[in-house]
Amino acid sequence: MLRSELCQLLGITYPVLQGGMAWIADGVLAAAVSNGGGLGIIAAGNAPQDYVREQIRIAKARTKQPIGVNIMLLSPYADEVAQVVIEEQVEVVTTGAGNPSKYIKEWRNAGIKVIPVVASVAMAKLMTRLGASALIAEGGESGGHVGELTTMVLVPQVCDATPLPVIAAGGIADGRGLAAAFMLGACGVQMGTRFLSATECSIHPNYKEKILKANDLCTMVTGKRLGHPVRSLRTPFARNYSKAEYGGVADDELEAMGTGALQLAVQEGDLEKGCFLSGQIAALVKKEQPSAEIIKEVVDGAEPILKEAATWVR
Repeated sequence: MLRSELCQLLGITYPVLQGGMAWIADGVLAAAVSNGGGLGIIAAGNAPQDYVREQIRIAKARTKQPIGVNIMLLSPYADEVAQVVIEEQVEVVTTGAGNPSKYIKEWRNAGIKVIPVVASVAMAKLMTRLGASALIAEGGESGGHVGELTTMVLVPQVCDATPLPVIAAGGIADGRGLAAAFMLGACGVQMGTRFLSATECSIHPNYKEKILKANDLCTMVTGKRLGHPVRSLRTPFARNYSKAEYGGVADDELEAMGTGALQLAVQEGDLEKGCFLSGQIAALVKKEQPSAEIIKEVVDGAEPILKEAATWVR
């Protein structure tokens, strides 16, 4: 069985985390992933504390395994959600889109494992000094908010910069990706886009269909002008937003244009006005299947590759 120090740290069977995708990664999906041996993560996104508390309780009613919550630090509810995870005794917190330094000490005092998402070596070093439990090094191939460096470049540099366990994210969807992450020095992976195809993922059928029919050039990045680049599928919304972004539209109009677009995709499957977040790896997602089956397939695919790689250097 493929295990690593990450499994012991988090109390999970397989070194696989499910990404915290806003309005997508709910309590049902998180519980299914945790029951499958990985770490399921509820996405707080821009949701208020009551929603996050409800999803945590839904997950805990469905699994006795550890679960996590991803806190998007740009959220206006970040302070409240930071307390909810303590009150609800969540085992793991991952963070993104900001610096979680003001919360780390309190979370750790509550026994929570803190795993920030980092997109640079500088942030990895800072989070290490501040007491993070592990780091997620996420390359720009991922869906949602993205950084400048690719996974292939970022992961080994972060591994060299910290003694903490490193989890690779961005562009990983199968056993080859998991094996590559280990070879780069990581001890686990986080996958988001692959779990969009999970049976337990409640996205609109239109969203799931677009993922299953995606090709290698299916995504684009928008939002760089506002300082918050986001990767999503090439849809009418994404193209229109890109034109507006570089067409002289004011910043506040751009902000308003994007507000609610993800929910329109997730909940209504709106093919014109919805923002369908996706990583570049979507082309490798070929079928809908249970979360536990996804995890097992990825791990089983990595094991023979790693065994063969061990024979390459004598």
